[in-house]
Amino acid sequence: MKYQIAIGVDVGGSHITSAAVDLDEQKIIPGSIFTNKVDNKASQESIFKAWSNVINQTTKHTANPDQTRIGFAMPGPFNYKKGVGMFIGNNQKFESLYGLSISEELSKYLNSDKVDFRFLNDATAFGVGVASMGKAKNYSKVVAITLGTGFGSAFLQDGVPQVTADNVPKGGFIWDKPYKGGLGDDYFSTRWCVKRYKEITGKKTSGVKEIADANNDSSKMVFVEFGTNMAEFMLPFLIKYQPDLIILGGNVSKASKLFLPALKNKIEDAGLHVDFEISDVLEEAAIIGSAKLFDSYFWEQVRNTIY
Repeated sequence: MKYQIAIGVDVGGSHITSAAVDLDEQKIIPGSIFTNKVDNKASQESIFKAWSNVINQTTKHTANPDQTRIGFAMPGPFNYKKGVGMFIGNNQKFESLYGLSISEELSKYLNSDKVDFRFLNDATAFGVGVASMGKAKNYSKVVAITLGTGFGSAFLQDGVPQVTADNVPKGGFIWDKPYKGGLGDDYFSTRWCVKRYKEITGKKTSGVKEIADANNDSSKMVFVEFGTNMAEFMLPFLIKYQPDLIILGGNVSKASKLFLPALKNKIEDAGLHVDFEISDVLEEAAIIGSAKLFDSYFWEQVRNTIY
């Protein structure tokens, strides 16, 4: 019996990466990973050409290139059930894809006669992926958080994302919840760190790594504030869900040693006992998580909760 293969695709704000995934082993097939830069402000043709260039290379590593199954880890706003982009307003990324059926339009650029598409929020895909690998496999209730250009979240139980349960926010999303006159996404991302460091020092930086490398009183202040704010914001959701593990991924999480102590302390002070893990496989996890949409058992568990 041939092992089952699906393509997992991770769409970022400035790049796309795809890989063929062995669904039985839940592992990426060696040599099948390809990546390409993408201008998210470009025309739909330019974006689809950049995406298809990568996917077509990966397709050659599947068992049947003429019949391809592709799971997409997509940032929002997006209609995941219909596969339609909802990107519009506020200088939004991928605005040229607004209202388009990705399945219908992207198929025109792919070298496969038949393509099946399924879509999942990128932070949810990361959560599904990390819950399938490493230490997270040993925990039942997991909260996965992505910290990068945006702030993503997923609540999982036994590897399955919880999106409509009474003890989780709708969709498992907290980026859009109010905090200090703004939204969570305004505070727990690269841009907040850059903005706050400039407010304190007057210096403009390129990103979180530069702030962390500065290793001065100002940078330490930024990260302590980041961790304290994050705990304050997340505590109501964590107390309600009672997770066994919180796993962090994304570029900001690479500076975890600077903000994690403040985050942990405030959560422990609230009486919540939870383990923490920092993941170094954000992209790989999202690819595996999105490809898993074609695992028949997993699909039956999630198909009616995707919207």
